[in-house]
Amino acid sequence: MADMSGKVALVTGAAHGIGRASALALARAGAAVCVADIDPADGAKTVSQIIDAGGRAIYAQCDVRRADETRAMVAATLAEYGRLDAAVNNAGIAGSFDHRLHEAADDMLDAVLAVNLRGVWNCMKAELDVMLAQGGGAIVNMASVAGLIGAPKAAAYTASKHAVVGITKSAALDYARAGLRINAVCPAYTDTRMVQAAVTADPRLAAIMSKAIPMGRLGTADEIAAAVAWLCSDKSSFVTGHALVLDGGLVAI
Repeated sequence: MADMSGKVALVTGAAHGIGRASALALARAGAAVCVADIDPADGAKTVSQIIDAGGRAIYAQCDVRRADETRAMVAATLAEYGRLDAAVNNAGIAGSFDHRLHEAADDMLDAVLAVNLRGVWNCMKAELDVMLAQGGGAIVNMASVAGLIGAPKAAAYTASKHAVVGITKSAALDYARAGLRINAVCPAYTDTRMVQAAVTADPRLAAIMSKAIPMGRLGTADEIAAAVAWLCSDKSSFVTGHALVLDGGLVAI
C-alpha cells in the first residue's frame, strides 16, 4: 500500500469518479488532501467522506480552464497545509463519442481541449512552481488508453489524451534532476459517471465495452485510484515519464 503519511496531495475533478476515489485513497494512505472541483456540492461530499474516515481535507472550487483559478487552488492548499507533495490532475470531460471527425462540431473540439489539455497545462504550471521551490514532488496526470491508441468516433478526446501523455513525458525530462516525478495513468473503460452517461445515451455500449476488454469487465474507480496513490508515493521513487496502462488487457490485443 502507498504511504503518504505527513504529505499533502491535491486532486482536481475530485467531486466524483476516479478523482473522488483518488482523493480517498490518498487520504487513507495518510495524506492531507485538497479536493478541487468545479462542483462545490459533490466536492463537499468528498471532503466529508475523508473527514468522516478520520482524514484531513479541504475543498477548493476550481475551473481548470482558468489559470487564475488553478493558481488560487494551489495557494489555498499552501495556506492550509504549508506545502504540496503530490498533485493529481484528473479533471476532464469526454466530449462526443458518436461522431466521426468530419461530423463533429468545431466547438466540441475547443471544449474538450480547454479542459483536458489546457486544464492540465494550467494545473502543472501552478504546481511546478511550488514543487521546484520545495525541491521535490510528484504529479500524476489523467490520460487514457485513448492517449496511446485510436478510439473510433472520439477524435477530440483521443487527441486531448495523446497530448496529456506527451506533456507528461516532456515535463518528466525537464524536471527529473530537480527531484520531481511526473507520470500519467491510462485507464480503459472504467465504471464512472462519465461512462454511465454514455451507456445511458446508447445502451449498446455496455456490452461493447465489456467485450473489448479481455478481462470481460469495466475497471473500477478504486482500481485506478490505487495506481494513482502508488505513483504519488515514494514507493514509485524510480518512476517518471511513464504512462501506466490500466486496461484489463485492452492494448495487448
